[in-house]
Amino acid sequence: MKSADIEPTANKVKWRQHEMILVTAIAALSLAGRLWYIFKNQDLLEGSFISTNTPFSLYKNVLLPDISVGLSVYLAYLWFYLYTIPRILFPKKLEAGTSNLTASFSKISLNRLAKQIVKEYAWLVIQIVLIVIILGCVFNVATYYRHQWQFNYQGFSIFFDKHNLKSQMNVGGIFFAAVFSVALYGVYVFLRELIINSILSSKQREFNISVCNKVTLFLLLFITIHVFLQAFDLVRQQEFVANYVLVISALFAMFISNVYWLFPMKGDASFFSSKIIIRLLSTSFIYAIPLLTFVHEQGPVAFLYSWALQLFIVTPLTWLFYQFNKEKILRLRVVEKELVKSKADIQFLRSQINPHFLFNVLNTLYGTALQENAERTAEGIQRLGDMMRFMLHENNLDFIQMNKEVEYLKNYIALQKLRTQSSPDIVIEDNINEQNCNHKIAPMLLIPLVENAFKHGISLQERSWIKINLESNEKEILFEVYNSKHEKTTNDTEKEKSGIGFNNVMERLKLIYGGRFRISVNDDGKEFFVKLAIQP
Repeated sequence: MKSADIEPTANKVKWRQHEMILVTAIAALSLAGRLWYIFKNQDLLEGSFISTNTPFSLYKNVLLPDISVGLSVYLAYLWFYLYTIPRILFPKKLEAGTSNLTASFSKISLNRLAKQIVKEYAWLVIQIVLIVIILGCVFNVATYYRHQWQFNYQGFSIFFDKHNLKSQMNVGGIFFAAVFSVALYGVYVFLRELIINSILSSKQREFNISVCNKVTLFLLLFITIHVFLQAFDLVRQQEFVANYVLVISALFAMFISNVYWLFPMKGDASFFSSKIIIRLLSTSFIYAIPLLTFVHEQGPVAFLYSWALQLFIVTPLTWLFYQFNKEKILRLRVVEKELVKSKADIQFLRSQINPHFLFNVLNTLYGTALQENAERTAEGIQRLGDMMRFMLHENNLDFIQMNKEVEYLKNYIALQKLRTQSSPDIVIEDNINEQNCNHKIAPMLLIPLVENAFKHGISLQERSWIKINLESNEKEILFEVYNSKHEKTTNDTEKEKSGIGFNNVMERLKLIYGGRFRISVNDDGKEFFVKLAIQP
C-alpha cells in the first residue's frame, strides 16, 4: 500500500533550533567560565575547608561537583529535546488518531488506539520520574561534596530533621527543586508550541514566521552575550547588567514594532497622518520607559531624553533599515492575500479546470441523450445550466460561501448518477453534511478531486464504487473521496495522462492556504482515496 502525506512547503519556525543553540552555548560558556574561575581562585575555594580542618581536593570538592551538575542538566535537556518532546509533538504511531479528519476513518480500533495512547504517556511519565530522580541525586551528591566543610561535625545527617538543629542537608528540598525545574520547562514547552501553532495557522503565516525567527535569533545573541560577560566576570557592576538588559531590549522592541508593524501599515501615507503619528508616539513612549535606567537625569527630564532617543534616533535608523528591506517585508506581509503572481497563477490554474470539466459534462449528457429519456436529459441540462452559472459568477471570486460550493458539488454528482444509475455494479455514495458549513472557501477547490474519482473509478465492465464525505466544524472543512481503481485499456486515450485536477488542487492549496491545510493520499492498487482538511 502506498501512502503519502503531503505538506505545503514554507519557511520554518526556527524557535526550537535557536533554543537548542542557546542552551548549548550557555552550557559551554558556563563550564568554561567556571573552570576559569576555579583555577584563578583556588586558594579562595580551599580556605573554607582549611578553616574547618576538612580535607580538600580540587577535583572531588569543586571540579567534579560543578561539572556533574551542569552536565546532568544539559543531558536531561537533550533527552527531552531530542527524544521525549518530538514523540509527543510528532507521534508516528498515533498519526491515524490525532486528527479529526483521519480518526473517523482509521482502521485502528479504538481499543488499540487507547492502548497506544496509554503506553506513550505512561512512558512519558516514567521518563520524567527517572530524570527527576537522577537530577535530584546528582544535585544532592554535588551539594554535599561542594560544601563538605559545612558538614564536618558530629551529629550531621543528610536528611533534614527539624528536631536536630545541626542537620543541614535538605535532601527533599533539592529533589523538589529538580521537580520544579522539570515542571517549569514543561510549561515553557507548552507555551512555545502554542505560540508556534498560532503562527503556523495565522493568515500572515510567512510574515509571522519571519518576525518570530528574528525575535528568537535576537534572544539567542542577547542572552549568549550576557552569559559570556557574567561567566568570565568581565562586568561586575549590577547597574551595568540592568542597563544592558533593559536598554537593549527596549531598542530591539522599538525596531520590531517599527519595521514589521508601523512602517508596513503606513504604506504611501504621510508620517504625520493621525493613524501613524498616534501609534508612533504611543510605542516610542512605552519603549522609552526602560531607557530611564540609562539616563543619569532626574524626573521628567530623564524621560524626555529617553523618549527623544526612541523618537528621533532609533526611529530614523529603523526607517533606513525598512527602506533597504521594504520589498521583502511587504512581500511577506501580503504573501497570502494580494500577491499578484499568486493571483495570476490561481486564475491560470482555474482556467485549466473549466474546459476539462465541461467536456466531462457534455459526454455525460451525450450518453444520457442516447438513452432517449427526455426527463433525465432535461434534468441534466438544467443542472448543467446551474453549474455554468456558477462558473460565470461565483468562480471569479476569491472566496465564496460553502453552500455555493456544496450546491455545485451536488449538481456534478447528480449528473454523474444520471449517467451510471442504469448499471447495478456501480455504487455512488455521497454524504454531504451542510449543518456547520458556514465557512468561506476558494471556488472550484473540491470538484477536481471528485472529477478524478469518476474519471478513474468508474468502469462499465467491472464493479465500481465512489464514496464522497464532506463535513465542517468550527475550525476546519473535512473532505474525503474514495474510489475503486481499474486497469486502463490499451486503446484508452487517457491512459498516459496524469490529469491536471490533483496538481491544480495542490498548487491552489499552497498559494491560498499556506500551512492551513492537510492532505493525505492513499493507493493500495484496488482503491484510491484522498483526505483533505482545510482551516479557513
